[in-house]
Amino acid sequence: MSPDQQRVLALLRKYGHETISFQVLEPGLHYWFDDEACVAYADTGRAWVTAGAPIAAPRQVLPVMERFAAAARAARRRPRFFGLEQDVSAISSFAVTCIGEQPVWNPRQWPRTLTGKRSLREQLRRARAAGVRARTVPAEEFTDPNRPLRRSVDLLVSRWTKALAMAPMGFVVSLDLYNAADERRFVVAECDGCVVGLLVAVPIFRRGGWFFEDVLRDPQAPNGTVELMFDHAMRMLVQQGSTHVTFGLAPLSGAVPGWLRAIRDRSRRLYDFEGLRAFKAKLCPDEWHPVYLAYPAGERGVRALVDVLAAFAGGSLVRFGWRTLVHRSPRLRRLLGLESEELVEQPAVTHEDLG
Repeated sequence: MSPDQQRVLALLRKYGHETISFQVLEPGLHYWFDDEACVAYADTGRAWVTAGAPIAAPRQVLPVMERFAAAARAARRRPRFFGLEQDVSAISSFAVTCIGEQPVWNPRQWPRTLTGKRSLREQLRRARAAGVRARTVPAEEFTDPNRPLRRSVDLLVSRWTKALAMAPMGFVVSLDLYNAADERRFVVAECDGCVVGLLVAVPIFRRGGWFFEDVLRDPQAPNGTVELMFDHAMRMLVQQGSTHVTFGLAPLSGAVPGWLRAIRDRSRRLYDFEGLRAFKAKLCPDEWHPVYLAYPAGERGVRALVDVLAAFAGGSLVRFGWRTLVHRSPRLRRLLGLESEELVEQPAVTHEDLG
């Protein structure tokens, strides 16, 4: 971990309140420090897109946002604040657009939820009947790349990545499993001696809560594998006294504006937004909380969203489209020398498969 990341981690322990706050430690982000505050952001070349709100004392969040926006404009960049959990439009100079919602649970209520949901209990039964077992794994088993479990997880990551419909994205969804591993909680699902699933929870320090940031399932894993890991993680966190868990953003769901609903409906073949939301809903969250994108008042939300997409795409939507085309075509990968003829094509994972 770099000195800047260590400084950011110290601020997170004091002020980290939002779901994606811990993700500011992921690679590729820049840090803008302002005394006892920090903003993590991606520079797309045209915009500075933040990973959540400033990491700062509550009363300083809005002033730091204003100063960061001024610094962005001075650098000829458009300021964008992605992943806010508060509508700041009435108390600041920023406009907001709701970009989705996230499910929230109190782990202490999970046993009662499970008792009242037969379909969830059936998924757990199916996974156990197929021989799947979930267990908590200490961080040290992941930090050593020579450990057998670490090698098995790396193979799972490779299979899971190949099964994605799109090329891997960056910004706050980089697959960064092992950085600050001591702060994370790891749950693995195993079947017949093989790792078939992985759940990684990261802390939301100021809430004493957890974000299930990474949930990976082998394309051939038995049905119910994800639910089994989720159940194990919830019971583990109850023992640790946690009262707040989230599964993260379900993009373009909830009370989003009409133009975002139109984008959702027209992009189903590329990304199943409704399927992702439906899967998270199957786990019976206690509440759904809105998530916002903020930008200077007077600007268009569409333009702000394009800047955010560029951050996820690594700066260029065109290059990301090309990478996705290559990613989805084994023949093209072989033609470019990126994959050998001997590799077997993996089936794509759908949100229905996750169940």
